[in-house]
Amino acid sequence: MSDIFQPIIVNYSEGSAIVVEGKPNADRFFIIQKGKVQVKREIDALIDKEQSIAGPGDIVGAVSAMSNYSYIETVVALTDVVLVEVERGQYPSLIKSNTAVAVKIVRQFSQRLRELDRLLSRRTLSAAAGDEPAHILQVADYYAGQRKYNQAFYAYQQYASHCPNASDLEEINEKIAQIAPYAKVKKPEYPPDTMVRIYPKDSLIFAEGEQGDELYVIEEGTVNITKIIDNQEMVLSVLAKGNIFGEMALLENKPRAATAEVSENCTVLAVNRKNFDTVSRAQPDMISRLTSAMAERIWVIYKQIATTLIEDPLGRMYNALLVQLEKARIAVNTNQNHQCNFGFKELSGMAGIPAVEGEMYGKKMLLTNRIQLIKGKIFVTDASEVKRQTDYYLRLQKITRG
Repeated sequence: MSDIFQPIIVNYSEGSAIVVEGKPNADRFFIIQKGKVQVKREIDALIDKEQSIAGPGDIVGAVSAMSNYSYIETVVALTDVVLVEVERGQYPSLIKSNTAVAVKIVRQFSQRLRELDRLLSRRTLSAAAGDEPAHILQVADYYAGQRKYNQAFYAYQQYASHCPNASDLEEINEKIAQIAPYAKVKKPEYPPDTMVRIYPKDSLIFAEGEQGDELYVIEEGTVNITKIIDNQEMVLSVLAKGNIFGEMALLENKPRAATAEVSENCTVLAVNRKNFDTVSRAQPDMISRLTSAMAERIWVIYKQIATTLIEDPLGRMYNALLVQLEKARIAVNTNQNHQCNFGFKELSGMAGIPAVEGEMYGKKMLLTNRIQLIKGKIFVTDASEVKRQTDYYLRLQKITRG
């Protein structure tokens, strides 16, 4: 394909469906040149959100196209419209010819991620997530209560650093001194211009509530993205090689909305606010990777929110697992097997269920003999069984509701 972006202009008449929610293998998005469209999402009705109107300069269908999953929205022309059609494979050349469009998409994704992130927290833990510095103390207290002293030590330090005038600062410094002997792993410190960094298992790269101006690309290892609310931990996602995280703080200049905990020794590429624009121009593939990673996360969060609508906890566990299989691009209608990089504790967080209950329901899932636990990680021997169980609970709920 040519390195030069060659726009394709398409026309739709009033009332035409441009994108249909649920259509698989989304491969293109649209930039509106003229006219207006209505964007509908099934989940918007569930969260009492009004359908949105998009006009010239707006971008529709990008989340699904850049993640290469099914469309998560329906777009209908309210008037006759003129659109620029962008196939997913054309995106790198679009970045080279028009960086502003790419940055606009990234910022749009960032804002949507933060909104969905808050919504998911409210639906799963019945509380809004804190993203202010004072919230770091709740993170630290949680880890201390779990005897995860490496993480607690870092979080207490960050609280003391971000809240130097706090009334409880003396007490916090005493806790830091008490925990220090037990914190065997500490986060390495790197100069801001160091892009390649190595972080050990059980360290925190950042805690929710602290300020940040860097995003990270995982080169090796795994990182859990979590939230601590009401002394409960919710695992938003388990990230591995190629995944990107931390971009919301970089792009929006706001505190971290979640915690990044290293679950396996990892090497990351760090990009800060200062060199982001330079990297965007010099390495358009970085922006392409960032966009795809953010799109995938938005898609997954939509699916996680849909999971919270399932009333039966075991059904929620199955549906959460199904989402992760789809995320890994496993053919869920076949007997394909898959080794997950998380256990039942993490899965329960994704399903919005307390960890203790999640472990109990996990044991029930093992009884199917289609799901195993290998070294604490879930191994699915038959993906179709997860799909079958999920469909069963969805049908059961539909029947129960009448």
